[in-house]
Formats: sequence, C-alpha cells, structure tokens
Amino acid sequence: MTDELLQDAAVRFEEALPHARLSEDTRERLARPRSSLKVSIPVRMDDGSLRTFAGYRVRYDVTRGPAKGGIRFNAGVTAAEVTTLAFWMTFKTALMDLPFGGGKGGVAVDPKELSTAELERLSRGYIEATADVIGPDIDIPAPDVATNEMVMGWMAHEYAVIQRGHEPAALTGKPLALGGIPGRSSATSDGALHVIRHLRDRVLPDVDAPRAAIQGFGNAGAQLASGLAEDGWRVVAVSDSSAAVYDEDGLDVAKLREHKSSTGSLGDAPVGEVLDPEQLIAVACDALIPSALEGAIHGDNAGDVRARVVFEVANGPVTADADRILDDLGVDVVPDILVNAGGVTVSWFEWIANRQGDRWSEELVRERLEERMLAETRAVADLADERGLRLRTAAYVHALERLTDAVDATGTSALFGQSR
Repeated sequence: MTDELLQDAAVRFEEALPHARLSEDTRERLARPRSSLKVSIPVRMDDGSLRTFAGYRVRYDVTRGPAKGGIRFNAGVTAAEVTTLAFWMTFKTALMDLPFGGGKGGVAVDPKELSTAELERLSRGYIEATADVIGPDIDIPAPDVATNEMVMGWMAHEYAVIQRGHEPAALTGKPLALGGIPGRSSATSDGALHVIRHLRDRVLPDVDAPRAAIQGFGNAGAQLASGLAEDGWRVVAVSDSSAAVYDEDGLDVAKLREHKSSTGSLGDAPVGEVLDPEQLIAVACDALIPSALEGAIHGDNAGDVRARVVFEVANGPVTADADRILDDLGVDVVPDILVNAGGVTVSWFEWIANRQGDRWSEELVRERLEERMLAETRAVADLADERGLRLRTAAYVHALERLTDAVDATGTSALFGQSR
C-alpha cells in the first residue's frame, strides 16, 4: 500500500467540499493526521529466534472525542494504509454522530504464519509499544482484519497489566467475560443489513428476489450472505482469496458457511460452480457487495461490473477512478462510511457500558443499532435528494458539516493547544 491510497481517499473529501458548509479551520485540520506512531515489536518465536515486526497507530482527528479505530494484522500494512483508514474513520464516526474521532492501527504480519502463542506475544507486544498513546479518553482500539475478540482479550489484559488497574473501556471488541458486548461479532453485517433494507426500494425499485454477489466470505461477508438469504435475496456468488462460487439460481449459503468453517476456504465447495476469485466482480447481479480489502474495484475492472448498485461493506473497496466509471455506467454506490458503520457503533455501546460498569442485553444492542443506522441512512438519502448529490458525496457532506460544527465550537486557540 502506498501514498496513492491516501491520495485516492482525499478525492472524496475534495468532491464533498463544494457542497458542504465548511470552515477554513476544518479544512486545515483535516489536511493531515493529529499524530502518527511507528513502532518495532520484537517477538520471541517458538523456535527461539527473534523477529521484529513493524506496527503503527494513527490518530487522524480527535475534535469530536477520543480516536476510535481497529487494529489489523496483515502483511501489506503500511503507514499510508493506516493513515487512510484513520482518515475514513474520522468521517465514519462523524457521520454516525458518535463522540469519537478517527484512529487506526496495524502490524505488518501474515498472522497465518504464526502459532497461537506467537500471535499472543505479538498482540501483547503491540500494546506494550503503543500503551502511551491509547486509552479510554485518548484512542480506543478494536478488532479489524485478522484480529478478533481473542486478540482483543490479550490486548486488554496487557493494557491492564501496564496500567496496574482494570481499564475495560480502553479497547472494544473484547470477549464477554472481559467486558465485551453481545452482538459485537455480527455488528458490521447487522448494520449493513439495516442500510440495505432501507435503501432497497430506492436503488432496486420493482426487483423481486434481487441477486447479490459478495466478495469476501469472512466474518462480515458470510453473516451478511445469511441475512440477505433470509430476507429473500438470491446470493448468486461469493468469494474468498482462494475461489469464487457461482449459481445463477442462488447458492445454499448455510452449506457454504459450513464448508468454509471446516476447510478454511471456498475451494472444492459442495455447491455451485467454482470460479477464479477475480471473476466475481463481473458476475451478473443486482447488488455487488465487496467485503474484503481496499481497492477491489478499480479503474481496470470497474467497466466489468454488471450490478445496478454497489454496497461497500469493506473499507475503501472502490477507488476514485472506479467511482467515476461506475457513475458513467449508472451504477449507484452506497459508501463504506455508512454501510459498514455497525461495527464502530456497537463498539461505542461497549465503551459506554464499560465506563458505566454496566451490561447491555443483546436485544438492547440490536434495537439501538437499528435505530442509529436507520436514522443516519435516512439523513444521507434526504441530503442527497435535497442537494442533488450522489450518496457517497452526501455521506461525506453530512460528516463534514458535523466536523466543522465541532471544530468551530472549540475555537482556533483551543484546537491548536494555544493559551490566551
């Protein structure tokens, strides 16, 4: 990942500027991250050797509250990628009206190459290296790509050891036994389902049993496939890094999830026709749902898309070049900062419960998530209609105007830490 990713993300910011009520202070504040940290994490491997991994933590903006964002373990993690993800989180938390700013973290590692013990030592080492810049009032990490509640549990325990006290609100996405919250593991897919249900008649009018193709069959993608199937959609194609599976009449999602769980991949799937993963983008469908990594739909393949709408469940799966091509083709794009905001919203619930020393029921979590997702989806759709904007631009304008209200409310001297 290079600086091109951040430049690409900035295009959406620039496209929204002419349509937003924006102060010069806000534009200047969002031009660069508040802080960026790169660390070296030494890990003793099981064979006795020592390996050092590069880790990152970026706080992009904290005007509306402490930074919030996940930690990903991926071999391709770079400073530019983490900065871009923190930039997107700034807009996502503002769009959802959460009392957070934008942050992100990562480690350049292929977690599949590590044993469970090595993964634990790496997870604890990341917290040891970043403990001074995270915390419940500063920057609150959460799970992301290749991290889960087990990893968050190790990290939360390490943070408590370093602080010599219990600090459950310092990280979210934890196991229930350590202060986690019911519904967190399905929050991204649940939030996406609420957005899709609300916008279905808008983007797919008069379509019965719409067809969906889902790129990425991890936690969010697989759960979303099940939810769509229950809602009467035909899930005609899914893919992971090893294979794509296609059936124009609709796949048996339950069988595919069972196969993926038992084998670790979609290869040799018991249903459908197996394709190369790259072919999923071009599958004929009503909704294309990228749920993997950034840049999956780009200038070289956007012209192959045969969907009527793209719902971005992954972070940044459609590049700016691809956006323009899809717009020319008449393909609607519902942006990631809205579609995948369920995860950070439920993380907010967990943070609230931890700070209050409270426990939330799964019923309350689901009720509050639906309420928040529908409110902001309606706000974005209404803004798009009122100002004649694409849904992506409307989402950024909605977030920008909340950010500018917060920046202006602080005053210039408060914003930059000056005293009168």
